[in-house]
Amino acid sequence: MATAGIKEVARRAGVSLGTVSNVLNRPNSVAPATRQRVLDAIAELGYVRNDSARQLRAGQSRTVAIVVLDVANPFFTDVVHGAEQVIEEAGAMLIVCNSGEDSARERRHLELLEEQRVRGVLITPVAHGVQPNLERLHNRGIPVVLVDRGSGQASRCSVAVDDLLGGRLAMEHLLDQGHRRIAYAGGPFSIPQVADRHAGAAAALTERAVATELHVASTGSLTVAAGRRAAEELLTLPAGHRPTAVICANDLIALGVLQQLTERGLRVPDDVAIVGYDDIEFAGAAAVPLSSVRQPREQLGRTAALLLLEEAEADLVHRHRHVVFQPELVVRRSSDHHRG
Repeated sequence: MATAGIKEVARRAGVSLGTVSNVLNRPNSVAPATRQRVLDAIAELGYVRNDSARQLRAGQSRTVAIVVLDVANPFFTDVVHGAEQVIEEAGAMLIVCNSGEDSARERRHLELLEEQRVRGVLITPVAHGVQPNLERLHNRGIPVVLVDRGSGQASRCSVAVDDLLGGRLAMEHLLDQGHRRIAYAGGPFSIPQVADRHAGAAAALTERAVATELHVASTGSLTVAAGRRAAEELLTLPAGHRPTAVICANDLIALGVLQQLTERGLRVPDDVAIVGYDDIEFAGAAAVPLSSVRQPREQLGRTAALLLLEEAEADLVHRHRHVVFQPELVVRRSSDHHRG
């Protein structure tokens, strides 16, 4: 059954199209009796206004999009929640797109969002560097703010965490605990956060002049299953080379490592210590509570949304800002057997 349009409403109420438009947009400008006839016609016909079309004609959408790497990752759930609070307070709506750490899928999302002329896009890109789709959005006047990623560009706002420092904090903690055979589990390294956390850990190891290399168990994704596979890879190493501690690129990897080590009969942290990254809610609730490098997840989302709205509502001149938060190491039992 075809949906009734504004012409049918005008015909049923016996008024002009302009009068129906006034009832929808400026009801106080229409005489009460006429306004009621139009409202009755709308109810009878089941008319629903095409608000998206109206917004496009006005050149102002009330829809903001956020594109995340993995919608199943609780880290991004918290980021989205923070952004949503700000966007809804501004009278707009936030839609969530999941790239699944897939560049092609990310590109399709951005093309569709460009066609829809959304008010702005918050995004954690899959890869680093210049993305043509983001440049096109910018050239069309659609603000783009990078989330959990430094921009490195004067033409784009960004909100990030110092992941080099985060990796350094994790490594320094494990070295202070007496560990000398340490591994880094995570990937792919094309994701800048993964690479930066590894680089920070490696730099701390070098600065302490520890005569060992940081073993890398590279994963194809940042999931619990990938963490289990990484742990299994580490267990195949000769006993004298097997790490006594593992720094993980995120908490999902850390949870997978914890599960696999436990199933194989190893004790955490007595046999192998683990440090995760993000400090999602599940980290502290794990069977062995996980030490983790905490990121201000909701604050990342809120700040990014505020920057985007500021740019969307600005005049032609807008000063792009790059906000960098400092991470914090939260030590729990997975890396310190003295803790309960």
